[in-house]
Amino acid sequence: MQDGRRRLAASLVVFPALWLTRVPAARAQAASAPRLRPTPAQTEGPFYPVQVPSDHDNDLLRNGSLRYAAGTPGWIEGTLSNAEGRPLAGAEVEIWQCDETGHYHHPGDGGRADPAFQGFGRIQADAEGRWRFRTLRPVPYSGRTPHIHFKVRQGSRELLTTQLYVEGAAGNERDFLWRSLGREDRAALTRPFERESDGWRASFPIFVAAA
Repeated sequence: MQDGRRRLAASLVVFPALWLTRVPAARAQAASAPRLRPTPAQTEGPFYPVQVPSDHDNDLLRNGSLRYAAGTPGWIEGTLSNAEGRPLAGAEVEIWQCDETGHYHHPGDGGRADPAFQGFGRIQADAEGRWRFRTLRPVPYSGRTPHIHFKVRQGSRELLTTQLYVEGAAGNERDFLWRSLGREDRAALTRPFERESDGWRASFPIFVAAA
């Protein structure tokens, strides 16, 4: 027993640097390694609003006093966190999309969108990073599979611009932007829309690298 204790003590004396550097280095690596893969970025596209509309809350099915009755209503919700999993409370999440006939509120699309469809929404993530929008289940239009555009801001900083796709949509395999994604990126941006009592619902967790 005493010989074993002497050998342990001797090893600590002979190799003090090994004991002192290995453990802190391992801890530093664990602390610095991101736990979550950032959500992939995609192009903003040509139809981001020229001017943010006066009504830009999280209910895109009401525009001022008008109600939008076309299409399939649904909810898009999720959480917003950094790569370490910390909620980004107060950061802004924006979405914009076409109406049921495939038109945006934008002069580049001829101003043909239904005036009852808000088309653009903005909300702040809550203390736990949660956000939620009432909108349409997205629809295809010429050249594009169903999708919803997203942008994340924190103060004056733009943290992410990307697009959300519908799992199982027939047009995904023909869409040039969806096809450009690798397997992991497709999985991150392609979400199922599931039928519930108050409409269709999709969950979209967003992780940003720099925040």
